[in-house]
Amino acid sequence: MSEPLRTSRRRWVAACAVTGAVGLVATAVLNASSTPEPRTEEPVSAVCAARIADLERQLARAGREGEDGVLTFSRVKGGTAGDCDEEIRDHFGGGR
Repeated sequence: MSEPLRTSRRRWVAACAVTGAVGLVATAVLNASSTPEPRTEEPVSAVCAARIADLERQLARAGREGEDGVLTFSRVKGGTAGDCDEEIRDHFGGGR
């Protein structure tokens, strides 16, 4: 019978280091390539501006009353084209 190949610890450590470095480089490349292009600033409709202003008033009132400023929304199936979801998300920082 032939004797099994013996590999030194240095080779195992080197192989693990190379594999880890390749993984880090691949992750960096994939993250860089999947960065979305910045959206152009579009004017917010009057309805959406009013809804955002109302939400800000509610948050300010909650802050004055000492309540935590937690903003929650419920999702409705079958949204319409007049939804302000994207504008609200962009305004309050959820689209980052």
